[in-house]
Amino acid sequence: MAALLSIYPIKNQDPVQRGKVHLRWVKFQGSAPEDFTPFLTRALFAIRHCVDLRTIARLLRLDTMETMQSIKCVVVGDGAVGKTCLLMCYQTNTFPVEFYPRVLDNYNGPITVDGKTVSLNLWDTGGQEEYDRLRPFCYPQTNVVIICFSIASPLSYQSVKHNWYPEVHHHCHNIPILLVGTKKDLRTNMDVIQKLQEKNLLPITYQQGVSLSQQIHAVKYVECSAMNQEGIQEVFSESVRAVLNPVKKKGPCFLL
Repeated sequence: MAALLSIYPIKNQDPVQRGKVHLRWVKFQGSAPEDFTPFLTRALFAIRHCVDLRTIARLLRLDTMETMQSIKCVVVGDGAVGKTCLLMCYQTNTFPVEFYPRVLDNYNGPITVDGKTVSLNLWDTGGQEEYDRLRPFCYPQTNVVIICFSIASPLSYQSVKHNWYPEVHHHCHNIPILLVGTKKDLRTNMDVIQKLQEKNLLPITYQQGVSLSQQIHAVKYVECSAMNQEGIQEVFSESVRAVLNPVKKKGPCFLL
């Protein structure tokens, strides 16, 4: 189950209604937690009695989020390979029309994989060189790392082996890695193919992705397209699965 709750004031000048709020589900997929009653009880209390949005947010905090297992997942890769689009599509089920560069950003929400619900804490990072000094601060206590490259960018593919894997291996030794090829829809885009051919290059094939995942000892290689909403859920389900069902015992990483 993944849900985002939108809280907004009632636009009404009636003193009786002033200060009250509407609650609206923005996203809801899968099944709700077995014991959802405490959340609904607090929601009703908030609607009837609260006028302070901070108090409402505190009251609506899910008990299940406090007690369930938490998994921290850091997403890295070259700038503009589609990391932020991947995360935004997962959170909102929509493709963002504008690009917002990230230094560090995070999102927390429940996800159910193989019948087990966990709290997935996603960290979006900036891939540009100017963020190299800041990025290591996101690695402590990480449980799984997603390394992204663009299928339409052979340079970002090479960067995985030469830049991102060494960095992740240094800060998160023995932490599971998921390799993700983004922008799958561009593999057959004729404009992209033509521009790459002018440089004697081609889009990255699935076989190349699998080969690279083996070289960096990733648990799996997954492809996705934020534009077409393809493979998005699989990326994060496999990330959680890598933690819940590790090949060998894993531990949290620490800043070196």
